[in-house]
Amino acid sequence: MKPDSTSATLILSRKIRVVLMVVLGMFLIGLAVPQNQQAQINTKLLVTGDTLKKLPSEQRVIVDTRSKFKFLMGHIPGAINLSNWKEFTSKNNSIRGLLINDENFISNILGNLGLDPKQSIIIYGDPTDPWRTDGRFFWMFERYGFTHVSILDGGIKAWKKIGGKLESGFQKERKLTRIIPEKIHLNPKVIADKDLIKKVLNDKSYVLIDNRTQEEFLGSTPYGSPRGGHIPNAIHIHWPDFFKRDGMLKTANELSRLLEKEGVLYGKEIVVYCTGGVRSAMAYFVFRYLGFKVRNYDGSWWDWSQDSKLPIEISG
Repeated sequence: MKPDSTSATLILSRKIRVVLMVVLGMFLIGLAVPQNQQAQINTKLLVTGDTLKKLPSEQRVIVDTRSKFKFLMGHIPGAINLSNWKEFTSKNNSIRGLLINDENFISNILGNLGLDPKQSIIIYGDPTDPWRTDGRFFWMFERYGFTHVSILDGGIKAWKKIGGKLESGFQKERKLTRIIPEKIHLNPKVIADKDLIKKVLNDKSYVLIDNRTQEEFLGSTPYGSPRGGHIPNAIHIHWPDFFKRDGMLKTANELSRLLEKEGVLYGKEIVVYCTGGVRSAMAYFVFRYLGFKVRNYDGSWWDWSQDSKLPIEISG
């Protein structure tokens, strides 16, 4: 028996509704799950204040990267103070920002701090710090072969917000550790230099990201660089764009949308830079958290701009 015109219309309407619902569902899924969510979020790299409270002291070492004065005024109980990232940079080179790679130096200075690569390190800083040196120390420890390093989300401000205790005065003495230089295994996968960047300038499998201010990207030289501009083909993402106003890291969805807007998709290898590899080190942390392969160029613009043979761009 053939359906009448009324029933045929109803059947067609149902089919149209089903198709529309499927299309709408696919559209909503696309909004909810950005393409970059293919990345494997490394949740172990980001520690909340509540999690830190629950960790037994023997299971972690807390590193405060703020100034010595701020540390003395109040710090998370048991923390040690590493406030000067320049202490770990080369003094035998005219390029500021280059990390010291001498195993004897590393084993000596870390041993005197009671640190060794087997320990779990939790780093925090001041979220209002315009250079966020906690990111630099995070990258430094990974470069020095530490495999259990994380950052306290929101830093000291977030710790205070949840009622975390503070203690004032000098850090408590720690038992020295003996690290033989041969036990320091520098990680070559997390660092970039100008030779590498020259090779990948036009390589579509790499994405070069400038994390300085827009003014610096366009040519301003507030930190004494001999030339202004940026490395050719670099994308500009100011590092604070990865964070909320209170210094907390944005959600994975928000970060993925930000990167997609700039054309940065998972599967590319990232190289970040700034002036001396400090601000970009915080961007390095964010990309590590999102599961990207990423390298930090510690020489950054101080290094690149000094070599007159290297190309630069000034326009956006």
